[in-house]
Amino acid sequence: MSRDFSKDALNAINKKTGKNISEGAIKKLAGTVKPGTTQNEAQLRQLIKQVSAMAKVPVSEATVQEIVNAVKKGGAGSGTMESLMKMMLKK
Repeated sequence: MSRDFSKDALNAINKKTGKNISEGAIKKLAGTVKPGTTQNEAQLRQLIKQVSAMAKVPVSEATVQEIVNAVKKGGAGSGTMESLMKMMLKK
């Protein structure tokens, strides 16, 4: 992934949420994510809650369950991750 794309994605997220999430905060959180994180429901739920807290965007238990189900069904490809971000931000 190119650095420009990453900056553009971060800027889009910050604009959409009205929050100022730093690149460092995202990198720190991303560093804790392992390949098995999306396969383990408890770890995935924890990750969703961490992202929610970092963005200061409350995510209901129903939305967490929707995200978990979407990841289980479709894996965690880049297109899926974009749709998951949209799912979190719209609720």
